Parts: sequence; C-alpha cells; structure tokens
Amino acid sequence: MNSPSTPRSPSPPTSSTPASILPIGTVGNALDNALMESQIGSYKTELIKPRRPWHSLADVELATAEWVDWFNNQRLHTAIRDIPPHEHQTNYYAQHQPQPAAGANA
Repeated sequence: MNSPSTPRSPSPPTSSTPASILPIGTVGNALDNALMESQIGSYKTELIKPRRPWHSLADVELATAEWVDWFNNQRLHTAIRDIPPHEHQTNYYAQHQPQPAAGANA
C-alpha cells in the first residue's frame, strides 16, 4: 500500500485510453513518430545546436518562433519547385477558388 508521501507511478495506457492523452512513443498510438522525430532533428540541427549556449528560456522561445515562421513562410522547398510553402499555398488557392454558377447575378 502506498503512503501519502510515496509517489505513485501512472497507470499504463489501456485500449480505452483516448489517443489525445497517450504519451509520445506509446506503441499503437496514431502519431507518426518517425516524421515528428525527423522534424525535431531538423529543428535541433538548424537552430538549437549552432546557437549554443543559450542564455535563457526566453531566448530559445523567441528563436523557435522565428524558426517556425521561416520554416512555414520563407524556406525554399524542393518538392514544390524551390518556392516557399506559403507562396505555394497562396498560388494553389488562387487557382482553386470556387467559380460562381453560370448565369448567377452578382
């Protein structure tokens, strides 16, 4: 029996545990760990390791926000003809706007 001062280890997840609260790395969860770990590896290689030593958590948070902005909006992506993802998305939606029905009055 555990005394009040003895920490209890968490119960292992069961098949009825919602996927949203399963820990990362749990066998059988729906997260694609390989993709996530690849992204984390890029983040560490491109941002965290080259700028060591970090002086505060605030420095890491600011640099992370800047890196995410660069990654989503500015980096050149070879799979989309060397344009930034944001530009590709803008171009895509500009070409795929719903067209008004023929004969509809504006």
